[in-house]
Amino acid sequence: MTPVDDTLTPITRQRLMPAGSWNWHIPTPFSQGWRVGDTVFVGGQLSADEDGNVVGEGDIEVQTRNVFEAVTRVLESGGATWRDVVKLNTYYCCNETGAAVREFWEKMTRIRLQYLPTPGPAGTAVRVAGLMYDGFLIEVEAIAVVGSGDAITTT
Repeated sequence: MTPVDDTLTPITRQRLMPAGSWNWHIPTPFSQGWRVGDTVFVGGQLSADEDGNVVGEGDIEVQTRNVFEAVTRVLESGGATWRDVVKLNTYYCCNETGAAVREFWEKMTRIRLQYLPTPGPAGTAVRVAGLMYDGFLIEVEAIAVVGSGDAITTT
């Protein structure tokens, strides 16, 4: 049996539920985010009002800005900023083809770049058939490490 090390400080956990964020229309235990030690986990943010209704239906630019503002609120409630974000996952719905897909992507990315510092986080973008409800075009989740904003870059 391994002895317990009583000298270790327990890691603190803080539930992040900033004002103005949407909530489920049915009771659930889900959270907008969590701060665990110096790490902030932002749950999937949608372009929704406080009642969960779609904001900016059919408009990827409006939805992207709204989603990134929601991520910002969760980050700030955990003591982080966009400079602290180390991982960004984006899920987006685009049922177009050809040049229309590129146009959709460019509109979304122009808004995203207004929030992301240089150098930016590690990122993943996944094109999906649908999100939680019809009308949502983008969902974003992030991981940040508080105080890591001054990145060391290598070439």
